[in-house]
Amino acid sequence: MPPESAPPDPSTRPGTPEARAWILIRYIGQPLGEVIPLPPEGLDIGRAAECGLCLPEPEVSRRHARLEAASGGATILLHDLGSTNGLYVNGRRVEAEPGPVALRAGDVLRVGVHAFKLKRLDLLDRQYQQDTGAQAALDGLTGVGGRATVLAQLEAHFELARRHQRPLAVILADLDGLEQINIGHGPEAGDRVIRAFGGHLARRLRGSDPVGRLGGEEFLAILPETTAALALNAAEDLRAALAGGPVDAGEGRFVRATCSLGVAELKPSDTGGGALLARADAALHRAKAEGRNRVAQAP
Repeated sequence: MPPESAPPDPSTRPGTPEARAWILIRYIGQPLGEVIPLPPEGLDIGRAAECGLCLPEPEVSRRHARLEAASGGATILLHDLGSTNGLYVNGRRVEAEPGPVALRAGDVLRVGVHAFKLKRLDLLDRQYQQDTGAQAALDGLTGVGGRATVLAQLEAHFELARRHQRPLAVILADLDGLEQINIGHGPEAGDRVIRAFGGHLARRLRGSDPVGRLGGEEFLAILPETTAALALNAAEDLRAALAGGPVDAGEGRFVRATCSLGVAELKPSDTGGGALLARADAALHRAKAEGRNRVAQAP
């Protein structure tokens, strides 16, 4: 008598192509925790606007890579489309040209400064991942990253920059006089100023630059592949954007708001992301002491 066969995998059952689906989860880059479904026709990744996953940074080639399902959806193949900077899987460079590389669930794909984890989930798991990922990743008031999220991103980018000897800078920002705004105009006005600055961070920095609210009126921006000089320019742009116009405080009221910012670039002596952040914090305190509404650089 032949042995009983195992019950069929629902993901391979005819007529149920949606039972299990491949997804990418954004691990480095914004929005952190984003769930990106892999369509049946495959997914092109690159800087070009027509790519299904557009990453508009100079480190990414116009058409960088392609992911497509094979073996009836059981495997994902990674193709290099002639990228300049190559592809990395689980921290190691892979050769995906001329032949593709087969990926497995759990593999981490890095393209430029972005990193994505490949997973295979059923529909309920996928929805749960989207819901809980968004809740855990984002600050409820501003929509930028939360404290735990951005600090974890800092450590991840610190390790990447140190391992590959690439530049990395951070901007630590603090809103000036928010307590006085809360006293004079009410806490809703203060919340609107916080939201306004969060909006400037989201619009004026690159999509690959993780940003987050550390708490209260303090924000952190992480700038991969960025020197101190470029980070200073970005910080000054943020400062001028907030100071350049009044913030709508509601009920026909407008308030003026400014911020102070500290900039630090990764140094060989930095022992971790916390050391880099501490130097940015010292620069921020100097900007406050020198009169506020200004940018200071860590030595």
